[in-house]
Amino acid sequence: MLEKINFPDDLKKLNILEKQKLAEEIRKYILEVVSENGGHLASNLGVVELTIALHSVFNFKTDKIVWDVGHQTYVHKILTGRKEKLKTLRKLNGIAGFPKTNESEYDFFNTGHSSTSISAALGMARARDLKNENYSVLAVIGDGALTGGMALEALNDVGYSKTKMTIILNDNEMSISPNIGGLNMLLSKLRTKKMYTRSNIIMKKRISKIPAIGKPIVKIVQVLKRSIKQLIIPKMFFEDIGFTYLGPVDGHNIEELQSILTLSKQIDNPVLIHVLTKKGKGYEIAEKNPDKFHATGPFDIETGKSKKEKGKDYSKVFGDKLVELAKQNEKIVAITASMKDGTGLTEFSKEFPSRFFDIGIAEQHALGMAAGMAIDGMIPVVPIYSSFYQRAYDQVIHDIALQNLHVIMCVDRAGIVGADGETHQGTLDMAFFRLIPNVIILAPKDFQELEEMLEFAVNLKKPVVIRYPRGGEDKEKFEKHEKIQEGKAEILKTGKDLTILAIGKMVARGMKIAEKIKENGIDAEVINVRFLKPLDVETIKQSIEKTKKVITIEDGTIINGLGTAIKELLIDNHMEDVKIKAYAYPDKFIQHGSVEELEKMYHLDEDDIVKDIQNHLLLNKE
Repeated sequence: MLEKINFPDDLKKLNILEKQKLAEEIRKYILEVVSENGGHLASNLGVVELTIALHSVFNFKTDKIVWDVGHQTYVHKILTGRKEKLKTLRKLNGIAGFPKTNESEYDFFNTGHSSTSISAALGMARARDLKNENYSVLAVIGDGALTGGMALEALNDVGYSKTKMTIILNDNEMSISPNIGGLNMLLSKLRTKKMYTRSNIIMKKRISKIPAIGKPIVKIVQVLKRSIKQLIIPKMFFEDIGFTYLGPVDGHNIEELQSILTLSKQIDNPVLIHVLTKKGKGYEIAEKNPDKFHATGPFDIETGKSKKEKGKDYSKVFGDKLVELAKQNEKIVAITASMKDGTGLTEFSKEFPSRFFDIGIAEQHALGMAAGMAIDGMIPVVPIYSSFYQRAYDQVIHDIALQNLHVIMCVDRAGIVGADGETHQGTLDMAFFRLIPNVIILAPKDFQELEEMLEFAVNLKKPVVIRYPRGGEDKEKFEKHEKIQEGKAEILKTGKDLTILAIGKMVARGMKIAEKIKENGIDAEVINVRFLKPLDVETIKQSIEKTKKVITIEDGTIINGLGTAIKELLIDNHMEDVKIKAYAYPDKFIQHGSVEELEKMYHLDEDDIVKDIQNHLLLNKE
């Protein structure tokens, strides 16, 4: 079947049995590709039948669909002309793991973060109505993403507006971690609606057949229907806010899905279709471990075991140190936005269940709550991925920094993360945090320094940002670890010809570069900046006054990071005779590819920087 399908029009020619066969083949194909390339497996295996049904009922040459998060669009890509290209998934210059409008006419909106789809789809629907056009607009959103504030804001607006559009609620009872909260409780109750609907129809038919009194009884029952609904399905949330609620429907039954999707097209007000799916469907190992196979590296299909042995990483070091500190200080609490495992908080949640808070996919709420806890004397530690911290920027400014509260914001996955691409690269955090008054910004050069920075932050009583990369530390071993003092840099190597200023993971690179250029007679001084804010102006200034030449190395954007901070220092201190070169990522969104490939592409690898230093006028001693 898969060989016959290149575009959605080919799909429409198949009968139900052929589509079921196609679903099996698609699952096998996705499994083969992801086991080689890595990617989001469980979510894609869960939406195979749903995606087939959507493309069977709708015409996405004219109709439009927005996939929330977008990590579940591999099936969509297979069915829309990218079947062979899927083999290049997440590779440099290959297809992305998320929808990209520049990749296909069938991708209508770029996504990568959760809870955005309903807003975008409503915007499309309103634009359609203003232009007097006629096509369907759909949003596919998971039950985990529905906990995001933006999704709830959009639901409120859609229901009130009565705009014709359809929301597919893909309910697999799990986001990255098991879902929590009141909405999850509501969905658990709504899953009983299928039982209610069937029993309601059967009873209605039976009672109607009773001679003389049957039909009057049915009318009486209908008067009571709303009350009965309220008993079985408390508050009927979606219907109460303006939606026609359809479902729940078996998300792995193509025939049922096609039927309910066809019905939704006939309804002129907002429709919400509740689809029940199973994450990892068809691959038993992923069904049993959906969190592990939410996002995975290459693995062995037979065993499910990773092809690359996972070593100690920054997230694990952070989590272990936090447990150690929490044993000594009862005020320490940990907050996660549905990323307990990914951010290293698994052990903390076991050791201190009453001091651990998983608040769902709701970063704004996480930081707002952290502020509330801090103002009452607790020490909240909030690890969130760099690209997701963007979502809570106002809370960092308004709720935490403005009140100078003791909240420790740990920025995981800072810098380039690789194959997930533009929406997940963590290159912007230093730039946007640096703008905020009262916030202290640190980045460790290795595991030991991360532990020391965390201990320092616990005792500082100020808003602190600690950023660290994905994965393990560099092989470069540092003999020196000076005690961390607020706003104090660390001189790792003295020199007279060039000042190398580096921060975070790039400190190790700075040391290696110094060793290499020494072979060419260049004696470099290497400074571990440690604090992007407050900057150690005196230490850095003294070094630059001595060498008159400086380079900065960072794994963030060229704008408003370390390079910008040093240029500002030079201007403020009237050091116009100093030659400076900043090495950072350009002012653009960085595409997907391996970290090594991207560093090479943007000339941030060790060899390219060495070559540039040797050839650059920066070191011309004339």
